[in-house]
Amino acid sequence: MLKRSSRRVLLVAGEASGDLHGGYLVQELQSQCPGVQIAAVGGDCLRACEVDILADVRLLSAAGLVEIIGSLRRHYLVMELLKREMDQYRPDVVVLVDYPGFNMFVAKEAKRRGIPVFFYIAPQVWAWGQGRAKKMERLIDKLAVIFPFEEEIFNSHGRKFAHYVGHPLVDELHVTGNRKQIRERHGLSLEQPLLVLMPGSRRAEVRMLLPAMLHASSQLRADGWQVVLLKAPTIDRSFLEQVSGSLIRDIPLINGDTYNLLHAADAGVIASGTATLEAALLGCPHVILYRFSWLTYLIVKLVIGRRIIGLPNVILGRQLFPELIQRQVTSANIVRSVKLILEERPLFDSAVRELQVAMGSAGASRRAAKELVEMIR
Repeated sequence: MLKRSSRRVLLVAGEASGDLHGGYLVQELQSQCPGVQIAAVGGDCLRACEVDILADVRLLSAAGLVEIIGSLRRHYLVMELLKREMDQYRPDVVVLVDYPGFNMFVAKEAKRRGIPVFFYIAPQVWAWGQGRAKKMERLIDKLAVIFPFEEEIFNSHGRKFAHYVGHPLVDELHVTGNRKQIRERHGLSLEQPLLVLMPGSRRAEVRMLLPAMLHASSQLRADGWQVVLLKAPTIDRSFLEQVSGSLIRDIPLINGDTYNLLHAADAGVIASGTATLEAALLGCPHVILYRFSWLTYLIVKLVIGRRIIGLPNVILGRQLFPELIQRQVTSANIVRSVKLILEERPLFDSAVRELQVAMGSAGASRRAAKELVEMIR
């Protein structure tokens, strides 16, 4: 629990990427505001910052409008815990990192108690429509956005509460070796093309995507590819084996070293999300997969229509990285898209350079922490 202090922060990160970005934010906050007391819903990255972990991020791991129903009780219990924390320890600010479906409810509870709210990494209102932007203006005291065009979108309703700080991935993407060194470290050939599989950090998407990924990888291995599967920290090995059965038996399963392996890969097959942007910036062209229950998909289609989904494509303003959605997620389509990527590698290399310029300069976590410190001093 939070100790009595002049500066108290309650932070909520809802999934693996939020835990990662939240960890870097906390490091900067601890540097700029020594002695700050922090309690958090988070995972390994926030735990490494020696903050008080109230609940593990895995409890909030859910995807899709329908899939989240199965985790409602876990979300309810975490919410009750957070309300007790706010009532008993009165943090100076509640910090919310991404995960808007849950975190907007946390913001509402904080607002009800008169506790200021700082939101880092805004929901993608440019994909879902601007209704959420109006709601955030009412509930959020300060919003740190990571794309330059978001500042105007959120501030267009009257109050200037959004500030562009840059994208944290520019700070976080570190590679510790060259292609040869990385492959040798993992016992991978330098001559064969390397494919990385990233089925996601949430059980629902892994269940929907991994079998098709593995069937496609079997075909590609027969054509001379080598394949590795990169496991998210929120997914247990036993669950991957349960979902995939014998298909996963001959594929190396790697936990950690994700950035290095993306840098050393020739192509990837990746669940839609932050990982697609990480892969693109690390020079790994990839196929983006999006698949949920049909009811979830129909609701999404009604709300946002058929737009490009992958973050690299959104930022580029065009669909360059192949996207396979719902029934398009088949092993045959994945194989075809991976082979196309290999044939058109110079095109993707050019896109990576364009993305790197669009993402701006380093220092997002430091700038976000500075905005936050202004709220608690």
